[in-house]
Amino acid sequence: MAEDIQTKLQNYRTAPFDARFPNQNQTRNCWSNYLDFHRCQKALDAKGVDTTPCDWYKRVYTSLCPISWVQKWDDQREEGNFPGKI
Repeated sequence: MAEDIQTKLQNYRTAPFDARFPNQNQTRNCWSNYLDFHRCQKALDAKGVDTTPCDWYKRVYTSLCPISWVQKWDDQREEGNFPGKI
């Protein structure tokens, strides 16, 4: 399974189609992948497992989200006033 994930990450070009977000506006897709990345990291860190599978979510949200949004959300997480539930 780890090889499959590594292969997908190496062949990654842009965010794949996600049936949960069929419209042109990908704002929710960006938000969901940002949250999923941090939830995945938190869960796997708690178990003491390698967090490499979480990199998929990061690649998706970095290709969908404007950099300014990501920086703002990172700042909010550091300050403790992030609106999402991680």
